[in-house]
Amino acid sequence: MDNEREVDQATRRAFFDQVRRHTGIAMSERKWALLEGRLRRRVRELALPGYRDYLHVLEAKPEEVRDFIDLVTTNETSFFRTPRIWEYFAGQFLPRWFETHGGTPLRVWSAAASSGEEAYTVAMLCEEFRGRHPAFRYRILATDIGDAILRKAAAARYQGRSIEGLGQTHPDLLARYFSAADDGFVADPALRANVTFRKHNLHEAARDIGTMDVTLLRNVLIYFDAAGQQVVLENVRRAMAPDGVLIVGESESLSRFDMGFAFEQPLIYRNEVRP
Repeated sequence: MDNEREVDQATRRAFFDQVRRHTGIAMSERKWALLEGRLRRRVRELALPGYRDYLHVLEAKPEEVRDFIDLVTTNETSFFRTPRIWEYFAGQFLPRWFETHGGTPLRVWSAAASSGEEAYTVAMLCEEFRGRHPAFRYRILATDIGDAILRKAAAARYQGRSIEGLGQTHPDLLARYFSAADDGFVADPALRANVTFRKHNLHEAARDIGTMDVTLLRNVLIYFDAAGQQVVLENVRRAMAPDGVLIVGESESLSRFDMGFAFEQPLIYRNEVRP
């Protein structure tokens, strides 16, 4: 099989084009080692002579695109990642929102849900809030581009570093919302009841998403070039309620975009544009 040194620039460029075509993600030459490492296993599984042959498979068999997307997208997350986000959500946003919108359900969009830890973190905090305010209602939509990772998220079974981290930082929530299963833990039905998982490409219009009060778009923009970021942000904004809150990742900022997002505090922006 081709190794990294033998893959010519045209073939590498063709793979980068495939990534952009199917996900909107922009990759450069410096990302080839990462991409090649992920592709190698699939090429071997299909018993193909090399990477050029896999390009032919992608073009000839549309069903292979699903596996390609699963391979090339990054799925790294954890429960309560970036504590300041969750301190804001639980301590500032939820009380303020409930005071002014108590009669309607809160709508939250985890826009790059990966294996579901972010969505279930939101659910735990919402359940805790509902314990103090029984009239509070909420719905969480969790989306991602990969089929395999969405199946994993919907199963809500966690083991290893992910669930161990939750046990270290929030042992009370682990005990309250998860049950031991096999060699890990599974989220209880009560926690999963208000979370829906759905496939969605952020590079496409969010016509069936609804109108969201909070959108978590964390560690996503860094994978797009400037034009791609503009498209993603506009798609997301159109699915947000007036005054809806957008939360981005630690290394991301909207300061260079003039799109109607007003800075509220680091990583937190508010939608000031009316639909």
